Amino acid sequence: MLWIKSLHIVFVASWFAGLFYLPRIFVNLAMVPPESVAERERLLLMARKLLRFSTMLAVPAVGLGLWLWLGYGIGRGPGNGWLHAKLLVVVLALGYHHACSVMLKKFMRGDGQRSHIWYRWFNEVPVLLLLVAVILVVVKPF
Repeated sequence: MLWIKSLHIVFVASWFAGLFYLPRIFVNLAMVPPESVAERERLLLMARKLLRFSTMLAVPAVGLGLWLWLGYGIGRGPGNGWLHAKLLVVVLALGYHHACSVMLKKFMRGDGQRSHIWYRWFNEVPVLLLLVAVILVVVKPF
C-alpha cells in the first residue's frame, strides 16, 4: 500500500501543478490586446495542452485515491470525519478542473472574458484546496 500511497501523492502533486498554472495562462489571455492574434493563439495552445496533460494526471490521482480508500477501509466509524471532508475537497478540485475546461472553451470562442484581476483571484482556489486537503490528511482534525 505504501507504493500506491506514494504514486497517489506524486499524481496529486502533478495534477495540482497544472491547476496552479492553467489559470495563470487565463490571466495572460485576459491581458492580450485584441490585435495580438499570434500571442493569443500561442497561449491558447499552451492552455489546451496543459489542460489535456492535467486531466491525464487527475485520472490516476483519483483512481489511486479510491484504491487507498477501499484498501484501508477507512471512512467508516468514529474519528473518520476528516476523510469525508477530504472527499469534499476532491470533488471541489474536480469541479475546479471542469470550470477551467469551460473557461478555456470560452476563451477559444472569444467570448465570456472576465478581467485579468478576476482570473488572478480564481488562480488562488487550488492553493486553498491543496492546503485544506493536506491539513485534513496529516492532522485529521475530526
